[in-house]
Amino acid sequence: MDKTAALGFPGLTNSSKKEVFKQITVDLTPDEAQNLEKYCEQTGQAVTNVIEELIRGLSVT
Repeated sequence: MDKTAALGFPGLTNSSKKEVFKQITVDLTPDEAQNLEKYCEQTGQAVTNVIEELIRGLSVT
């Protein structure tokens, strides 16, 4: 939950567990960027959500 939302809804915060986020930068070719943008337009999803969903679907052994 972002800081703004936590301030707006203090009952939803959990001070014993703090989420840590890592920011990454991804370099895409123009075609890859266009495909991602088109996919997001077609599905109505945000780019961040699409990438997070793909990462969650990775198989780790």
